[in-house]
Amino acid sequence: MIALVDCNSFYASCEQVFRPDLLGKPVVVLSNNDGCVIAATKEAKALTQIPMFEPVFKIKHILEANNVACFSSNYTLYADMSQRVMETLRTFSPVVEEYSIDESFVDVSQYPENKLHEIANKIKDAVFKNTGIPVGVGIAKTKSLSKIANKFAKKIPENKGVYVVDSEEKRIHLLMNTSLKDVWGIGRKHAIRISNTGAKTALDFANMPLPWVRKEMTVVGERLWRELNNQPCLEMTILP
Repeated sequence: MIALVDCNSFYASCEQVFRPDLLGKPVVVLSNNDGCVIAATKEAKALTQIPMFEPVFKIKHILEANNVACFSSNYTLYADMSQRVMETLRTFSPVVEEYSIDESFVDVSQYPENKLHEIANKIKDAVFKNTGIPVGVGIAKTKSLSKIANKFAKKIPENKGVYVVDSEEKRIHLLMNTSLKDVWGIGRKHAIRISNTGAKTALDFANMPLPWVRKEMTVVGERLWRELNNQPCLEMTILP
């Protein structure tokens, strides 16, 4: 089983660690030279007038009117906080793939399946305790499913930041409620090609005939199809 651990609004969360008075308040981080918004807390995202990557001069009045705290990007800080998160993850498993600065795959196959929900919560709590960074944890048999599980963990409040795909029923529920555009590995062109067949969800794609997938999407598409069908194809990549 593989866990996908993803930090919430990472750059903005890093700034809040050192400004606890801003917890629960709208915070944004700006790009180099403070040109545009590149990260935002959920409170800032709730202000729909603040689109990501919008030039700051166009929305300055909105930021000021809503008392949004703005920070210049500090990549040295974010890199340091990222490593602290990764070090915490390695206390749960020696196999951690740092997929990006705020996202990692963690091999949790050494734990009993009936303990995975407990382990996911322990990972979430340990990262927050050690770093102050909130994370979502999605666990499934494959990387592709764990990516989708992570979205469910973070986007659905009652999941409280954790979602474990430990049954066929959960896998089907996950895919049935995921649109094609939200599947890791399906680009715009392939999404159009798949949707032209009448497919709308990740489950529709997973139920498509393998020969069609092979022909229209080559070996990359086949791997994704197999991953969504609980067949691991993407190995963990650990840098030396």
